[in-house]
Amino acid sequence: MASHHHEDPIFQEKRKPKTPIKFKTELNPEQKEAKAKILQHIVTLLAGSAGSGKTFLACQIALEKLFMKEAEKVIITRPTVSKEEIGFLPGDLREKMDPWVQPIYQNMYALYDKVKVEQLITNGQIEIVPLSFMRGRTFLDSVVIVDEAQNVTHEQMEMIVTRLGIRSKMIICGDDAQVDLKSKRDSGFRFLYTAAKKIKDLCAISLKTNHRHPIVEDLISYYEDAVEQGIALGTSGKSK
Repeated sequence: MASHHHEDPIFQEKRKPKTPIKFKTELNPEQKEAKAKILQHIVTLLAGSAGSGKTFLACQIALEKLFMKEAEKVIITRPTVSKEEIGFLPGDLREKMDPWVQPIYQNMYALYDKVKVEQLITNGQIEIVPLSFMRGRTFLDSVVIVDEAQNVTHEQMEMIVTRLGIRSKMIICGDDAQVDLKSKRDSGFRFLYTAAKKIKDLCAISLKTNHRHPIVEDLISYYEDAVEQGIALGTSGKSK
């Protein structure tokens, strides 16, 4: 009987595409420069204000590595609701997490064919892992994206970064101006960001370019000034 080993995926050689991956949207010069640094490091803290393209860049790198056979999986995680309690939500794990990971999905759809991305999600090559499900896991041959990391506590951040296995890369995206924790000092993102100069293969990058409407920059500045002036935003702009 003729052997069919060559037809079995386990016996097939991983062949890299001969041509570069063509994405629907190109990176800007700032993102290309940041990408070069990210590819040189194992863990990257990617900071930037709303609309700076942090998650977009992380998704582009993750998809490229997946398509180029340089990674077997893309792992996506981010803080969800209070105390990570998602068990009470209806549906399976993906349906429970869907509201929180939609921004990541939208970035991937903007980069590549939506049907192809959905296939990758269905077959498990793009996996959504809630923070509460990460403990005990080790991610090998993967690109791990941690989004909205400014709302990850110190304990959670330590748990996340210690999940990283060999031949893997982690991109941690956060905006220090959007910390929703009780105190900014509780943010594991800003703490780890300051450690970049002390730990080998840990990189900290801040994106400045705004990819949304120009008015967004003015609005962000207005709110930042209000906070600096001690204005209580929850009381219609009246001072405390």
